[in-house]
Amino acid sequence: MSVPAPTPVIDAASQSSRYPAIVILDFGSQYSELIARRVRETEVFSLVMSYATSAEQLRALSPRGIILSGGPSSVYETGAPVCDPGIWELGIPVLGVCYGMQLMVQQLGGSVVAAGKAEYGKAPLHVDDPTDLLTNVEEGSTMWMSHGDSVERLPEGFVRLAHTVNTPEAAVANHDRRLYGVQFHPEVVHSSCGMAMLRNFVYHICGCEADWTTAAFIDEAIGDVRRQVGDKRVLLALSGGVDSSTLAFLLHRAIGDQLTCMFIDQGFMRKGEPEFLMDFFDRKFHIQVQYINARERFISKLAGVTDPERKRKLIGTEFIRVFEEESRRLGPFDYLAQGTLYPDVIESADTNVDAKTGERVAVKIKSHHNVGGLPEDLRFKLVEPLRRLFKDEVRKVGRNLGLPEEIVGRHPFPGPGLAIRILGEVTEDKLNILRDADLVVREEIRDAGLYNEIWQAFAVLLPVRSVGVMGDKRTYAFPVVLRCVSSEDGMTADWSRLPYELLETISNRIVNEVQGVNRVVLDITSKPPGTIEWE
Repeated sequence: MSVPAPTPVIDAASQSSRYPAIVILDFGSQYSELIARRVRETEVFSLVMSYATSAEQLRALSPRGIILSGGPSSVYETGAPVCDPGIWELGIPVLGVCYGMQLMVQQLGGSVVAAGKAEYGKAPLHVDDPTDLLTNVEEGSTMWMSHGDSVERLPEGFVRLAHTVNTPEAAVANHDRRLYGVQFHPEVVHSSCGMAMLRNFVYHICGCEADWTTAAFIDEAIGDVRRQVGDKRVLLALSGGVDSSTLAFLLHRAIGDQLTCMFIDQGFMRKGEPEFLMDFFDRKFHIQVQYINARERFISKLAGVTDPERKRKLIGTEFIRVFEEESRRLGPFDYLAQGTLYPDVIESADTNVDAKTGERVAVKIKSHHNVGGLPEDLRFKLVEPLRRLFKDEVRKVGRNLGLPEEIVGRHPFPGPGLAIRILGEVTEDKLNILRDADLVVREEIRDAGLYNEIWQAFAVLLPVRSVGVMGDKRTYAFPVVLRCVSSEDGMTADWSRLPYELLETISNRIVNEVQGVNRVVLDITSKPPGTIEWE
């Protein structure tokens, strides 16, 4: 069995002047970060921390509530992750979700066994006790199940709150000790009354106040930046995306002329983007940006490179090297600002350890440009005021700071750019092919009025060729993959159901207008199991 590795223990004080009101202890669930995001939707600050966080560490943070996430393990197996049992004596309300509920039951004297009938997907919830956690949760409301184990016997002092056809103890509680557990996942959109349940826990059981607002974050972030930077100068990599643009406005408000923005054109941007961005920031925002043309330098670094992780690290390292050189010309600078977000940090972390040796097993999803590519001899100190935020929260901050919708509403674009949308070796010819294909996708999505309804829409170039016929002649050209996904925060995503007529138009335009392409295919994979990007 592979046990989830402890999430690095977060020093909340170093993350913010505000301590988290709700702490989520992560047991390896794919939904742990989604729980944090749902709690934040109630305007209450939350952070994900390791399941190995001690009771004393939690006591020092003084959270108003603790949520135990789900996880892939079974609590009765040797080596299954467990929390500090001292947590139950802190007097802090606890909500266990799926595995978290089973762990609570087991540690407090109950028993958990393999279910006679596993339960996955939607199930109607039958409410036995409509108080506290289940206040305003409708009888028969849909909840999302994902478990093969069930509670066999409750600990002393616990009562049943709800059940399903296959799960007698679907929700349980010890009201006196304010300990609650649910076998389902209230955080996912499939659970119809899930948010009502989370609000009950956050507001009524934990007594939290709705003070995690956009304005509050901006005030805190400005104070944090000023304390960290002092009178030193800061260099910002400005890409023109939502994250770096929001960061530029935030830093400019915090430190004014101490900020220098620099746009490094690494040659992997979309068609016409460098020219658009330089004109946009100068004309619209009157922000002076240093333009650095480093296209040849970056493309030469990727010659012969096909491994996606190596691509990211090479690009990230070269990016920093350019910054170091330019900082010596324009500087000196002490700090480098990055638009690192919470999902970037999460997805760049190792997630498993070997159950026998206890050694960390490298199972990274991918190294994000803002995280995994940093060289060990980095000469800058990092300023990352957005690293606590999810993407939708960054958009709210941007709007509050006055960024126009033309920037705030842009689709996410990866730091390594088109280099990780070209599978295999990156060449100038392939970049030109992908730029033309990508432009067609974006133009047609926007013309169809669907741009703001889709999280990301782009093209991917595959390192294979296929036979085709054009003008009665045989062709042997590249296929292009159309990738369009819908999501709320990028942590999970589903493929977008585009109209057939639109798909046909995109395909016809790409094949007819993009030289070197003779086939268009559609990616209909959700996340998970796939990722949004192909590399």
